[in-house]
Amino acid sequence: MIIHLFAPFFSGSHRRWAEGYARHSQHTIRLFTLPGRHWKWRMHGAAVQLARDFLAQAEQPDLLLTTDMLDTATFLSLTRRRTAKLPVAVYFHENQLTYPWSPTDEDVPQKRDRHYGWLNYTSALAADAVLFNSHYHQQSFLSALPNYLNAFPDYQGLTTIATIADKSQVLYLGMDFLAVENTRPPKSNTPILLWNHRWEYDKNPDSFFRVCEQLKHEGLRFQLIVLGQQYAKAPPVFSRAREVLKEEIIHWGFAKDQQEYINWLQKATILPVTSNQDFFGGSIVEAMYYGVHPLLPNRLAYPEHIPGDFHDLHLYETEQDLLEKLRPLLQSTTSPAPDTFRSWVAHYDWQQQAPLYDQRMEAIEPYKGL
Repeated sequence: MIIHLFAPFFSGSHRRWAEGYARHSQHTIRLFTLPGRHWKWRMHGAAVQLARDFLAQAEQPDLLLTTDMLDTATFLSLTRRRTAKLPVAVYFHENQLTYPWSPTDEDVPQKRDRHYGWLNYTSALAADAVLFNSHYHQQSFLSALPNYLNAFPDYQGLTTIATIADKSQVLYLGMDFLAVENTRPPKSNTPILLWNHRWEYDKNPDSFFRVCEQLKHEGLRFQLIVLGQQYAKAPPVFSRAREVLKEEIIHWGFAKDQQEYINWLQKATILPVTSNQDFFGGSIVEAMYYGVHPLLPNRLAYPEHIPGDFHDLHLYETEQDLLEKLRPLLQSTTSPAPDTFRSWVAHYDWQQQAPLYDQRMEAIEPYKGL
């Protein structure tokens, strides 16, 4: 098969996913991309530019694969002379119905935030297959649709929810675990806590650093690695934490390349996650693969990464519960078994995921209408 993959937000995990599938698929994958910036404008305007890019070349694919950042319905309308009979799949990395909006976003008080969810909804309607990166993501999107559609005055189209559900499936995010050298240095005798997420409000850094400060106040010994992409408007708690925890910090800031990033993951021993939002949690899965002991909230997609028999040990309910699970780990003289965590998430590697993707793409049939 020839698959044309449209990635209008080509950076970070979106880029790694697109390039990873292109590398590992048995099919021919052509990438049509735009830079990963101005996400709102990408959702509105990328369909026009990517339609022009598609029509400007001659190759006719067997299937179109888009993402949640593309207004797929508009793209198909602009390219209908060449795409009317082609099967279409849309892959949801995230969605704008259930993604928590920043309290500082100007669109929230102006009530301009519903349209982005509408683009996700119509993209799912227009596609022949709707693919989600976790079961949590699939369930949360479908569950949010009734309230979302009922907010409109009439002709809400509630029966279309079943239409979307019938063509929905989970395809976990593929990971390139084997693409980077795995040096496996010995773990430190001093516990090392890890933050390896974006520096944004939805990752709940306030709770993470509050826990770290409490552990320090109690006299418990640990070190701290703070990785992740930084933004100009990073939450102010990062500046405070850098000062308060300066004696514990052994790394602060973005890794210069993927190999350095992996090296820091391999040094860390404990991953206390406090995020309020993750549709999959690629950074969590990466840390687990490289041997970091996970302590995850019992919500979002995280329970899918932990075998059921180990939920009590690795999932927590409240911030106090997290502290109670962390204290004995910091006091223990034995290190967690890193190979255990690796075995839990190794199936996300593209070597196992790419054949599942290929099989699903081969089974997609052209649009049959509402």
